[in-house]
This record gives sequence, C-alpha cells and structure tokens, in this order.
Amino acid sequence: MKKLLALFKKDLMLSVSLLAALVSLFITVPSRETLSLIDWKTLATLFMLITILEGFKKEHIFLPMLRLTSRISSVKWLCAFFVFAVFLSSMFVTNDVSLIIFVPLTIIMLRAGGKERFILPVLTFENIAAIRGSLLTPFGSPQNLFLFSQSGVSVQNFMLHMLPLWVVSAALLLLFISVLFRKNPREHIDSSAAVVSEEWVPERKKIRVLYLVLFAAVIITIVTRTRWWLAVAAGVLVLLLVFDRAVLARTDYVLILTFFCFFVFSSSVCRNPAISAFLKKAVCGNEYWWAILLSQVISNVPASIVLWPFTQNLTALLYGLDSAGLCSIIGSLASVINLRLYAREYPGNGLAFLKTFQIISLLFFAIIVVPQFFLCGWRF
Repeated sequence: MKKLLALFKKDLMLSVSLLAALVSLFITVPSRETLSLIDWKTLATLFMLITILEGFKKEHIFLPMLRLTSRISSVKWLCAFFVFAVFLSSMFVTNDVSLIIFVPLTIIMLRAGGKERFILPVLTFENIAAIRGSLLTPFGSPQNLFLFSQSGVSVQNFMLHMLPLWVVSAALLLLFISVLFRKNPREHIDSSAAVVSEEWVPERKKIRVLYLVLFAAVIITIVTRTRWWLAVAAGVLVLLLVFDRAVLARTDYVLILTFFCFFVFSSSVCRNPAISAFLKKAVCGNEYWWAILLSQVISNVPASIVLWPFTQNLTALLYGLDSAGLCSIIGSLASVINLRLYAREYPGNGLAFLKTFQIISLLFFAIIVVPQFFLCGWRF
C-alpha cells in the first residue's frame, strides 16, 4: 500500500486520471458500453510504440543520429535541430511518437555537453513543436485522426485549413529559440561524449532489424488506419516475447494506465443523458472555446470524442483541440508523455518541468489564441 501511495504521489497525471475515472463511475453506471467506447486502438498503438522505442534505446538504434548531432557545435542550432525534428516528424508519426523519439535524445546530448540548464525550456519547445507540427496532417494526432475519419473531409481540404496555423507556429518557434539564446547565440557545445561509450553489438544485429521492422509496421498501421491493428499489436507482443522479452519490463505501463483512465472518463460522460442534452445546446457555435476548456479537464483526445456529436463547425473544433495542449499539461496527452519522459530521467523534479512548461507554453498560447478564433469562420 505504501508503494502504491508513493506512486500516485510521484505521478501527478496518474492521480488526476484515476480520480477522473472514479468520478465518472458515479456520473454514469458502468456497463459493457462504457468499455466499448474506450479507444482501445490508441491504447494498443501506444503500447507498441513505447515498447518498441524502449527497444531502440536498449539496442542503441539511435546511435547514427547521436553521432550526427554530436557534430553540431552550437548549442542553439543543436536545440533548433531537435525542436524542428519533432515539429516535422510529428506530422507523419504522430505527436506522441515524435516526443518519444526525440526527448530522450535531447536529454542525452544536452547532458553530455554540460548544458543541462537548457533541457527544461527546450523540452517545452519540443512539446509545442509536437502539438503544433502535428496539426497539419489528419494522422498527426489522435484527435485529428478521429475527427478526420468521422467527418469525411478530403486530405487536401484538411491540410489547407490547418496550414496557416502550422506556418505561424514554425515562425514563432524560431523566435522563441532565438530569445532563449539571445545572450550568447554562438555558445559552444561538445556532446561527443554521448556516443563514445555507445557501440552496436554485432550479435544483436537481427534484434535491431526486428525493431526497425516492427516500428515500420506500427507506423503503417497508424497511417493506413487498418482494421487489423489488433492483429498487429498481438504480433508485436508475440515477437517480443520470443526474441526480446526483457524489453517488456521497461514499458511505461503507468502512462498506458493514465490514458486508459482518461478514456473511461470520456466514455462515461458521453453516455450520461443530462450531460449530453446540456452539451447539445451549449457547444454549437462555441466549439473553439469548448474544445480548449474541456481539454483542460479531460485532455484533447477524450474532448474530441465528447464534443464531436454536438459540433457544427469542424474548423473551430480542430483549432481549439490543437491549441488546448498549450494551456496546461492535461490539455494534451502528448504533454503527459513529455512529462513522463522527463520524470524518468529526473525523478522528483516534475514540478520544475510544470513551471517551465506553463510559463513558455501559455505565452505561446496567448499569442495565437485570438487570431485563430477569427479564422474559425473559414469552414470546411
């Protein structure tokens, strides 16, 4: 019991999500329908990605990228490289995956170069980059994917409506990076120590190839929206059990449990008649603000599921959901992942992350929130 209480005290997001799930059980009596409304595909995909990328770290598959970035001698441009690697990759592999890939690399390189004081602001920039870079494509984030599949709009029309937000976000990120390094834009970094002790074990070549193949399979599963996602997840689990079962012990099951609790909450809310009747009257015409505010309670992915049935302006709903993660750590489940990745490297330092995140991210949000509102009239 003491260990369990210590876990909830240590992991704020798990505590919040579990409390939300418990409250939801009193809102609507749980049933089979509650379980059927949970996004099991997202949970399975998250399990596959987290586990496979733990295998990447275990087998040093990121070694070529570490060696490439270790050649960058300017700390400003090294950080810019990682921020825009997240920004661009999130369009194709989702914002969650881009953070899982690049946040650990960022910590490794800045720590090796003796620039740990930049880790917190740069991880916040990467968080913003993941949220704002992923909004361009229908498969860049879980909420985009859900609304794209529900609405039936074309890929071209979807991307056209999201393009102005994407371009402005890229420009703002460059500005924020320049401000961070304004005092010494040419500050030197030597992160070569990060790759000195890293070597590939020749005998593990087949395992490295296996992880690359599994990663490609998961990405294809995400992009194609295949109905066979459960078979893919089962295949990944079986292969790992056979060839590298030790990596399963490294999977972040706390993060998966956090997602599950949020989905329980959202499914219970959707099934409550009184809440549904209220939302039907309140949401129409106010989708932008509802998306932002509700996401601060249940995060943007569950909020998209709750609000979609009551929405008449898809543009406003998308703009709100893809901005909500800038307001608080709860606003986007991608932000929760970022916090978890940082907390695993710096246990007990989560409050420092939250403080830096709130200051920088809220400033970014304050700049874009009003102009985006006036763009909401550009409907699909």
